[in-house]
Amino acid sequence: MESIYLILIVILFVLAISDLVVGVSNDAVNFLNSAVGAKAGNFRLIMVIAALGVLVGATFSSGMMEVARKGIFHPQYFYFSEIIIIFLAVMITDVILLDLFNTFGMPTSTTVSIVFELLGAAVAVSIIKVLNDPNALELSQYINSAKALAIISGILLSVVVAFTVGAIIQYFSRLIFSFDYEKRIKYYGSIWGGLAIAAITYFMLIKGAKGAAFMSDDVKDYIKHNSVAIIGISFVAWTIILQIVTWITRFDILKFIVLVGTFALAMAFAGNDLVNFIGVPLAGYESYKSFIANPGADPNLFLMTDLVGQVKTPTYFLLIAGLIMVITLWTSRKAKSVIKTSVDLGRQEEGEERFGSTLLARTIVRNSNALNNAVKSVLPESFIKYIDKQFDHKPFVEKQKKLGSKAPAFDMIRASVTLVVASILIAFATSLKLPLSTTYVTFMVAMGTSLSDKAWGRESAVYRITGVISVIGGWFFTAFSAFVISFVIAYLIHLGSFAAILVLMVLVGFVVYRTHVIHRRKHGVVTPAGSVIKEKYNGEKIATRCTKNVNDILKDISVIFIMTIDGLSKENYRTLKKAYKSVQDLNAETKELKDNVNDTILNLEENFIETGHYYVQVLDYLREMAHSITFIIKPSFEHVDNNHKPLLAIQVTELKELSLQIQNFINEISKTIKAGKFENVNELIEHQQRILKVLDGIRKGQIKRIKANEVGTRNSMLYLAILAETKNLLLQLINLLKAQRDFLVYISNNNSQIINKD
Repeated sequence: MESIYLILIVILFVLAISDLVVGVSNDAVNFLNSAVGAKAGNFRLIMVIAALGVLVGATFSSGMMEVARKGIFHPQYFYFSEIIIIFLAVMITDVILLDLFNTFGMPTSTTVSIVFELLGAAVAVSIIKVLNDPNALELSQYINSAKALAIISGILLSVVVAFTVGAIIQYFSRLIFSFDYEKRIKYYGSIWGGLAIAAITYFMLIKGAKGAAFMSDDVKDYIKHNSVAIIGISFVAWTIILQIVTWITRFDILKFIVLVGTFALAMAFAGNDLVNFIGVPLAGYESYKSFIANPGADPNLFLMTDLVGQVKTPTYFLLIAGLIMVITLWTSRKAKSVIKTSVDLGRQEEGEERFGSTLLARTIVRNSNALNNAVKSVLPESFIKYIDKQFDHKPFVEKQKKLGSKAPAFDMIRASVTLVVASILIAFATSLKLPLSTTYVTFMVAMGTSLSDKAWGRESAVYRITGVISVIGGWFFTAFSAFVISFVIAYLIHLGSFAAILVLMVLVGFVVYRTHVIHRRKHGVVTPAGSVIKEKYNGEKIATRCTKNVNDILKDISVIFIMTIDGLSKENYRTLKKAYKSVQDLNAETKELKDNVNDTILNLEENFIETGHYYVQVLDYLREMAHSITFIIKPSFEHVDNNHKPLLAIQVTELKELSLQIQNFINEISKTIKAGKFENVNELIEHQQRILKVLDGIRKGQIKRIKANEVGTRNSMLYLAILAETKNLLLQLINLLKAQRDFLVYISNNNSQIINKD
């Protein structure tokens, strides 16, 4: 019996490692967001600092482990076998849930997930006890409802507090420094840095030390009774040091604050959130040690009273967990996807928005504008002008243009405020052993600071608010799904015992594998957030880029067209589904090219501004071709998916001959564009006309079949739609060829003029 439970404890620790990986991938946004978005250093430097913070913070988590053992339910009323069921259900649910959120690049709360998973599993086991045991207590006595409500209330309250505090502090910080802050930083920067680092020191050292496993009681007591002196000395010392260094060197105080803040926030994250990943397995390990210490005990009758007392977590467990977290930080692509979502919602400049517009977002923006106008109407005009001057972000925009690809998503002032405020709030909660969500706090502080910074302008506000609402909605979904899934899994383990656990472990492995595949297809290699490509384009560079894009898309269109005709002819559902997926990717690619045209034109060198017109034309034709191929594959896929009658043999023959001609035609155009020699344009136009005549003949044949009642309505609608969109495709191909020709000829002529001038 003991050997079986030993295997289950091992499974818990295996799940803990998986949970550390998926959890850190999601929570990395908490401490990397500001440094990455503000480009406080290269990505490697930021990661090294964050990794050190995680390792140090891991040793501060000992006191937080109590939440997993007795924070949500009363362990003294549960038997050992029941406790193991609860813990297994929690860990299986957590791995699956967090990995799903990582896959779609959405930040969620590991704290909320663990709390509601513990609650769901404990409620499930409690209900089983109440229904099957006549001597069972009432359901309410098994659950630590007061503590659970306090934790949940703290988490929800943290959302409001974090957003409000972040917005207020950022507003006054911007009033002091403005966006053109270089001159003022020379005078006030050391004081600003002294305050920031003193605040971090206070909450990281004084408050966080309560949970440190490596500190003796004497050291903790000394820190506690000398807190005011430590704060004062820290502020004065750092202010003097920073001022002296600034006088002597070109030391960047704000960058230093952001990097120190990143370390502090990573430390706070590990101190507060490590419980979410290893608290449950360690509680299971303590339960197992208590069980085997009583030889002959029945796991179905052995109450877990030992979990009620204080248990000090060994430091080596915490360090091992910290190392796993650090390795994950360096290797996880999903972490970069989650970071990108957060940075994009807070970036200062406008651009392509990930989220759409919703009625709620539009209503909020409309009412906010009305309130803003009402407030402005009663304020003195001189005061309004002063405020507008302080919040004028033109200096920041100019810096972005100069920096090009190294341009940050927002400036150091905002990054420092976000880090300091978030660090203080998280560390304070940790000192109270209240597991508020680091994701909620850092995300909402970041959103509050971006709101105050007017990053949510008229052009982007509805999309940013929709994004924030989507993320917050995901948090509520986390709570609901964590409770339900954990509840169900606990019940399944109760029914199926060890066999159910094995099946669920296989399910976990399958889900993680599938989400990895989905993420790789969806995101590919994720560019670090905030690193929008903003290099200057000359004629040769933009021509090379455009030619490559055109040829890649032409190749995709040819493949999709052949796949569609082949799949439709053979009624092959899988082939058509693959083609439909490919055309969705193609549409996304052409849309991205079109959406980024503004940035491309803005970054054209002055001598090549006129090329922008031709570049836009090329993108327009690519987009239209993508639409045409979409309107060919979509009805074809739906026709087969709905199990409608197959095409006639003559129709299959016609379409296959047509597809072969289209393929050859696209290949010829692609070769011409790749070579950059357009002497055969007239020949290609004649080729197009020959195919169009074939197309007209096929259409006449279909009309005759309709007249002879040889085909039904569905067949006719599909066939005529394919022919119509194929014709559009042929027309757009020649338009694309001419536009590409004009584009390259103009660049060539312009280059010649520049050379002659030189």
